[in-house]
Amino acid sequence: MLKKRISPLLIVIAVVILTLYGNASGFFESRLQAPETSPVAAALPTDWAAARLQRKNDIQQHLIKHQENYDHFANFPVSQTQGIPLIVLKLLPKLAPELWGSDDNFLSVMGLFNDERLQGYPFPRGIGFTGLVRKQAHDDIDYASFTCGGCHIGRIRFDDGHYEYLDGGINSEFNVIGYRQRIVQTLNKLYGTETDRDKKNKIIIEAILSALEQVQNQDPDYFYNNYSHTTRNFNQDYETKQIALFKQDAANIIIRFIEHQERVYDGWLMIAKKFYPTIEQRIGSGFAGMEDAIGFNAAAVYQNLNSSRLTRLFAPLALPSAHGVTDIMAVWEQDTHDPRWNEDKTRLINGGGQWNGHIPLPIYKNIAAQITLGFDDIDISVSAHSERLLKDLPAPLYPFEVNLELAEKGRLLFAENCAACHQPNNGKVYTQMGTDMGRAKIAGTIITVGAQSSFAGDKNCSPETTIEMEGVQVQPCAAYRGVSLKGQSKQVMLPPRIHNGYNALPLPGLWAQAPYLHNGSVPTLYHMLVPSERPAVFVKSRLDYDQHNVGFNWRQDNWTDKTEGYIYDTTASPATSHAGHDRDITENGKTYKLNWSDDKASAWALIEYLKTL
Repeated sequence: MLKKRISPLLIVIAVVILTLYGNASGFFESRLQAPETSPVAAALPTDWAAARLQRKNDIQQHLIKHQENYDHFANFPVSQTQGIPLIVLKLLPKLAPELWGSDDNFLSVMGLFNDERLQGYPFPRGIGFTGLVRKQAHDDIDYASFTCGGCHIGRIRFDDGHYEYLDGGINSEFNVIGYRQRIVQTLNKLYGTETDRDKKNKIIIEAILSALEQVQNQDPDYFYNNYSHTTRNFNQDYETKQIALFKQDAANIIIRFIEHQERVYDGWLMIAKKFYPTIEQRIGSGFAGMEDAIGFNAAAVYQNLNSSRLTRLFAPLALPSAHGVTDIMAVWEQDTHDPRWNEDKTRLINGGGQWNGHIPLPIYKNIAAQITLGFDDIDISVSAHSERLLKDLPAPLYPFEVNLELAEKGRLLFAENCAACHQPNNGKVYTQMGTDMGRAKIAGTIITVGAQSSFAGDKNCSPETTIEMEGVQVQPCAAYRGVSLKGQSKQVMLPPRIHNGYNALPLPGLWAQAPYLHNGSVPTLYHMLVPSERPAVFVKSRLDYDQHNVGFNWRQDNWTDKTEGYIYDTTASPATSHAGHDRDITENGKTYKLNWSDDKASAWALIEYLKTL
């Protein structure tokens, strides 16, 4: 896979040229639209318990069939060359136990949990390391970074205390910004009152090497837990060689780690100050289960441009035009989101992807997600395998009882009022929903043409990029649904005028996607349908479930374990507002009922049906 570094100045020049060229030549022509089909609300099963068992089996069989794809999605790092040195990451609880917790579960403080299905793995679900995928075992030290599963494998806790894992769902506990903050807090703790840069670096180097020596003497399997994966054994011999490799260049490795972590988090604080002034301090700690759609990347590009006198003038163009805080999305059954080609194969229609559909092609949606975590050198195979896995990954069914008689009444109401918008492959963007428009506006023209050039170029995934998948050489960005993508970079990210609003997404596994709206500001389905009772403040990111209102438990009056969940204030910022989808709308002369506050009996019937999706 070809990798090149492109100077900030060249990026700016290319972006300006592409912008001018695009405006002059019809560069932006793609459209996404609703499919021209009559929506049908799915028929209900006659035996809900049997349907649940069948769906569990379908999911299990899908994961078995796509085991290699699942490994890349769930377990492998998003970059093979970047991340945090594994040794440094594993030493964090030794350096600042008050910030990181216990050795065996230290990343739980940022919402990464120990998955019972990963027996013996040296990290919780959501952390991968380069030793799993590097061709030669000791060509380099191991770097650890997030996996796709860090965001997109969630869990629910039942009354008896057991967990059910939601592959392709939402990890509502994961706080990527909180992770960045804790690293910087760890460094600041060790610095103490020292202000000289060289002396600060020396303090960290000495602290890490001292902690390394301590754990070496106490536990020869501390870093890898004697784990094995396929043909590679991460035993004491492997660990010893990795430690020796680390020590050979420890000072430079640690200084690069310090510079990167401080730069990334400082960049995020800049984003927070600019776009979230009323919650600047709060959002500096991050919201579990949420991310900023472009934040880390925009901040990094901004800082690179701002560091040069030649490019400083253009630096503000790297920033998004609005705030982009967003809930993590479920990613199962992606084919119901993905677009199709029009009849003459020149435009993408009938699908849109994420909240506003600005990146319609699934491979580039995945690439964008990898880059958004703060990397500029990503492993394209992770995106390609994830696309293959998620296309038809079934959504889990509601794990509790359903009143099928009442649900049938709700099915008819859904068909009349909801299905026209929330049907599969609806690419139409809605602007009249009353929802805060910040997330829909983040990708302006400069960001758009930059993404078109970068995502589909040699730096990431051009039509010529070749990788190995399941023993076969493939070009994951060469074609989409049988149509060549050569010369089709305009399809990578669509222009702002096309995605200036929100998609009405299909609803498989809706029960597990609470809280609702793009910013997770509505805790349950009941509150979605009865907006007059939406709470202004509620508890977010709990794992126990409110079966009555249908959503994760949100009440403050029964919130006893304060280590799980946090207070979410919908009035604190426009970015957290719970306005939207709260009034009836008229489309093409037909009125669709969205506000059921005056007909709660029908709302309960509709909720019962929504459980079954």
